[in-house]
Amino acid sequence: MKYRVDNDLLSIQEARINIELARDAAKELKSFSQDQLDVVVEQMSQALRPHIEKLAKMAVEETDYGTFHDKVIKNRFVSEYLPQRLKNQRFVGILEEDNEQKLLKIGVPVGVIVSMIPATSPISTTIHNVLIAVKAGNAIVVSPHPRSKETVRGVIKLLAKTAEEAGYPPGAISCMQLISKKGTQELMEHPDVSLLMATGIPKIIDKLKHSTKPYIYGGSGNGPVFIERTCDTRQAVKDIIDSRTFDFGMVSSAEQSIVVDQPINQEIKNEFKRQGAYFMTEDEKQKLLNLLCKKDGSLNPAYVGKSAAYLASQAQLTVPPDTKLLIYEQPYVDESNPFAQEFLSPVLAYYVENDWQHACERCIELLMETLKSHTLVIHSRDEDVIRMFAMKKPVSRMLVNTPSTFGSMGATTNLFPSMTLGSNAFGIMASSDNISPEHLTTIRNIGYGVRGIEECFDKKKNDEAEETLEAVIKQLLEKIMKRGDEN
Repeated sequence: MKYRVDNDLLSIQEARINIELARDAAKELKSFSQDQLDVVVEQMSQALRPHIEKLAKMAVEETDYGTFHDKVIKNRFVSEYLPQRLKNQRFVGILEEDNEQKLLKIGVPVGVIVSMIPATSPISTTIHNVLIAVKAGNAIVVSPHPRSKETVRGVIKLLAKTAEEAGYPPGAISCMQLISKKGTQELMEHPDVSLLMATGIPKIIDKLKHSTKPYIYGGSGNGPVFIERTCDTRQAVKDIIDSRTFDFGMVSSAEQSIVVDQPINQEIKNEFKRQGAYFMTEDEKQKLLNLLCKKDGSLNPAYVGKSAAYLASQAQLTVPPDTKLLIYEQPYVDESNPFAQEFLSPVLAYYVENDWQHACERCIELLMETLKSHTLVIHSRDEDVIRMFAMKKPVSRMLVNTPSTFGSMGATTNLFPSMTLGSNAFGIMASSDNISPEHLTTIRNIGYGVRGIEECFDKKKNDEAEETLEAVIKQLLEKIMKRGDEN
């Protein structure tokens, strides 16, 4: 008699085992100093470097998303640049000590973290989340997307082995082997899990909301870019194309909608065309839409992370062979418009507004359209307009005169280098930042007694203090009035 293997039950059991091992490791990690943790981070980053290209190739082959060259760049960013930024920073142990005020701040690891990894940037996101978890002294269990499970397992195996050789507890870094919805649910609900992290997985948002755990969601969404009339038009267009075509549009913070100041509209259009963008007709737009979306309106994963030329050929559009970007013009924002969703491909919407005030309103519409956008970009030389945009937008981060993909992750800006970008729209913790080890610890405040209870509630002394203050104020007023009489 043959028995059916129940993968759900096996996945649930594996989730429990991984969490229990991580829980025991987290207890041991409470005694680790920041110096000990730094050694582990450094050893892991060194171990990754010979495998950067191999891991990028594995990710492209397994997921069929994006480009090898660009994934190499992302992998180097998190395995080389991120560790450099983490050096000499303290997140656990004594962080601040004020001897005069008798106050201490101590960083404490949150414990066990569950990290859910997308198929769009599986290697760079995994490396980033593991490095910051270890820097903050936590245990972490990684749950990869089924489309990238072999690649993620490979990098976790390397990181876990290296960490243990550097002194990290066994079981502190692990990866799910059996992926199922029930197993993921067990990870999210297990009582020993302290924090959930999800990056760019919109389908899991509702589960995060209904879980009893604190969570950080690295958002996605319809991030707009405003091209204002005083900008360097050539550089602005180059930045947008470089950003939106990087890894064939797989980075969630890449520009999704262009809002153009009307006086420079024709100049911007000409510059986009000169640099390799193609403006679609209404008919062509519909053909592309039929390709990118299923009948129910959801995104067709078969066309995620593909080049503009490939998408055009599959949609039977006749475009120049050097086309890098496909652009469609939109008269207004419509929530029912299928193009409102994030396509994760080199495709952009294009809006024109009469002035920066109307552009400001349009950007707010776009940001509020799905309540998931976390980044806004403005290209401008007018500092007053830049400041007004910064004050009014419901967004986690605003970038100025830089490509959104690279500026948001902290490559072309001084934001913290991160592959998990928090969103104002989601999360219980401080999740509007670029996620760093700071978000994976809690702060313990220590206050020494500096006065007796009698001093706090002694009415006579309080009255005397108030009389002294009144006397000082009276003397100052008398001096001011005297100077006025003399003048």
